[in-house]
Amino acid sequence: MDVLLRNLEPEIIEWIKNHKEGGVSQNTFIKKKLLDAINQDNKLNDNSYNLSNSYKSISSFTFIDLFAGIGGFRSALTFLGGKCVFTNEWNKYALTTYKHWYGSDLINSEDIRTIDHSSIPSHDILCAGFPCQPFSLAGVSKKNALGRKHGFDDVEQGNLFDCIMKIVDIKRPPILFLENVKNLKSHDKGKTWKYIETSIKDRGYEIFSKVLDSSHWVPQHRERIFIVCFDRSRFLDNRDINFAFPDLPTRREYNLQSILEKQPNKKYMLSDKLWNYLKDYAAKHRAKGNGFGYGLADSNGITRTMSARYYKDGAEILIRQEGWRNPRRLTPNEAKYLMGFDNKYALCFGHENGFPQIVSDTQAYKQFGNSVVPLVIEQIMQNIIIELVRYRLDSNFDFIR
Repeated sequence: MDVLLRNLEPEIIEWIKNHKEGGVSQNTFIKKKLLDAINQDNKLNDNSYNLSNSYKSISSFTFIDLFAGIGGFRSALTFLGGKCVFTNEWNKYALTTYKHWYGSDLINSEDIRTIDHSSIPSHDILCAGFPCQPFSLAGVSKKNALGRKHGFDDVEQGNLFDCIMKIVDIKRPPILFLENVKNLKSHDKGKTWKYIETSIKDRGYEIFSKVLDSSHWVPQHRERIFIVCFDRSRFLDNRDINFAFPDLPTRREYNLQSILEKQPNKKYMLSDKLWNYLKDYAAKHRAKGNGFGYGLADSNGITRTMSARYYKDGAEILIRQEGWRNPRRLTPNEAKYLMGFDNKYALCFGHENGFPQIVSDTQAYKQFGNSVVPLVIEQIMQNIIIELVRYRLDSNFDFIR
C-alpha cells in the first residue's frame, strides 16, 4: 500500500537520504523498508504473513509492451513488480537485443496490424511508444522535403495509433500508457492531437498528458509527451481519479561525467575529414543566421537529444577527449546510460554488469535513439500504481488472499 507521510522529523528525512540507494525512489525505498519490517518481525504470525502477501497482490499488475524496441517500458515496469504478458516488435535487430536482455523468446514479431488482436492476453496496462517519426519535427521536415505524406497520412506508420485503438476495443485494458514526441500536440495545427484525444475519450477513457524533459533524470535534453488514460467505467464509479504526473526531481540520478569512459576506444574519434566537414557545415549555417551544427557536450551539463541517426556522424553529441586531436562520439555503453538504462534494471533480468551490447555499434545507436528513458517511465508508473492501489482499496479489493 502506498502511504503519504507528512511532518517527518528532520532526522528521519536525513536518515532516508543517507540510507537510500542511488537509483531508488524515496517511495520505493520506504515501501521496501515497511515490507522488510513485516517479514523480519520476531512475532510473525499467519495474519502478518498474509498482510505482506496482500500488499503484493493489491499492487501487482500485468502489462503488454507494443512497439517494444529494446524495452524501455519493460525495464521500468518489471522493476516495479509488473508482469509482461505480451510483447510485439518487428525490427529484427531490436528483437535480438530484447530477447537477450529480457531472456524471453516469446515475442510476437508480426506486423501488429495483421495479428489476431483477440489472441493478446488480458492485461491491466497497455504500454506503447508508438512510432513517432510521422509526427516529429525532423520526420515531418524530411518527409516534406521528399514530397512524402506524414502524420496519419504516412502509409507505413501513420495508422498504427488506430491499431492501438482496435486492441483497446477488443481487450479493454483499464489503463493506457503511451509515449510520443513533444510535437504530437502541435502537428498538423493540432488536428493530430484532436483526433487522438477524441479517439481515446470516445472509448470512455480519462486522459492525462504532459511533456516531460528527461534531463531532470539523465544528463540529456529529451522532451517527450506521455499520455496516461484510465477507463472511466472502472476508475470513476462515484470517486475521482487522482493521478498526477511526478514532481520533477531536485537532482539527476547521475551526471554526464560519471558515465563517460576513462579510456574509450580511439575508433570513436571523428576522422579529420568528418570533423572538418562538421565545422564547415556549422560555419556555413552560422553565417546564414541558423543554429544548425554539431554539439560539443559539457561534461558537467546536459547533452542534446540523442536521435536514431546518431550512428551517422554523432554530430548532436560530441565529447572532447583529453589528449585526442578531434572530438569523439559517445560509445554505445555511454549511450546506454545516457538513455537511462540503469544497472538496477539489468539486475532484474540477471545481468550483473549492466545490459550487454549484442548488436553492432550502428544498430545500438539506432536502438537507443529510438527508445524511451526507463527512469522517466518508472517515475510515472509509480504514480499510476498509487492510483491503481487506491482504486482497488476503494472497490473493496480482496485484501487478504
